[in-house]
Amino acid sequence: MEHGVLTPLGLFTEAGPVAKAVMLLLVLASIWCWVLIVEGAWSLRRLNRAIQASRRGSDAGDAALLDPVLAAGRQAAALTLAGESAGELRARIGEAMSRTGEALLTQIQGGLPNLAVIASVAPFIGLFGTVWGIMTSFAGIAEAKDTSLAVVAPGIAEALAATAIGLAAAIPASVGYNRIGAALARAGQELSHLVEERTIDVSRQRPAMRDMADRPLGRAAEVA
Repeated sequence: MEHGVLTPLGLFTEAGPVAKAVMLLLVLASIWCWVLIVEGAWSLRRLNRAIQASRRGSDAGDAALLDPVLAAGRQAAALTLAGESAGELRARIGEAMSRTGEALLTQIQGGLPNLAVIASVAPFIGLFGTVWGIMTSFAGIAEAKDTSLAVVAPGIAEALAATAIGLAAAIPASVGYNRIGAALARAGQELSHLVEERTIDVSRQRPAMRDMADRPLGRAAEVA
């Protein structure tokens, strides 16, 4: 066996079609895993900055991320329902903002479930490659009728490479899923607290919002 076979590129080029497919699949899963981790961390950072900016009263920069949540509250406040009490109004505004906030969190979590899939599936794909490499070794022994290291080593090397690549994909995916998931849960609580605060503010500003909502109707009536 040539020494170059022991390099990662050499192991891939000397591997059989099945082992190559397993290695390539695991490498792609590893790359995709890091893309999802970076994307999730960046989106989470934007959300945290938007919550902090909104609490400071800023409407620029990352705070614009929460504009749909606040807009949902204003739209609910502008809607007039006969016989509605102040408590019912506040509950309706809060519910509208919470629904939009949950949709925003779902959008931000993006590929987080895919990290869980990679973390759980990649080790089994690597195990499949390991089993296949061992089978290749036994097939080489049967064909050569020799148990020397030169006959056994290629298949064992393929098996160990598949295991290593599978772990390289699964470990970051598992860590990223747990860390980002926990941070997203904390951000969701902060967003929920912000919604409660803004619900009170929006309900107090309802008369002005209702006037703004009525103006286009008034102008339309005058034109008619």
